[in-house]
Amino acid sequence: MRVLLATGIVILLSASAFAQQPANPQAPSDRASYMSAAEVAAVLAKGKPDSRSTNVRVFSLGPYNVNVEKRNPVAQGASLHEVVAELFHVIDGTGTIVTGGMIPNATKNGTNLSGKAIQGGTRQVVSKGDWVLVPSGVPHEFVDIKGNLTLMSLYLPNQK
Repeated sequence: MRVLLATGIVILLSASAFAQQPANPQAPSDRASYMSAAEVAAVLAKGKPDSRSTNVRVFSLGPYNVNVEKRNPVAQGASLHEVVAELFHVIDGTGTIVTGGMIPNATKNGTNLSGKAIQGGTRQVVSKGDWVLVPSGVPHEFVDIKGNLTLMSLYLPNQK
């Protein structure tokens, strides 16, 4: 009876772990990977307009993660990544990125810091087609989003 119960628990835990896997897990290293615009759009369409953002992990290969983010015109909060730079490409929309300054009362989560907003910093309006590279250790946040702001983000590990 105990063996049957233990087997059932393992099966249930395995099923829930499988359900939590990203839509596009680690990309194969022996062939190209593909995710269609329709697939990305379908995931982004499921997002809630009152949430901060909807994210799609498009690809992961080694330490690199490529995401598409649809950010809604609500408070986004500030971030700082200690060990990765973040490259943004604006796919659609308009907003402002604030970089630099400091994050008061930041909360640490692993190698990231987050908080409600940046104090100080430099503002840069961004729109469709623009690129922004935020080095590791630099606070950043999106503000003044007009409609939705759709971004491609790529995390780039620090070179040693």
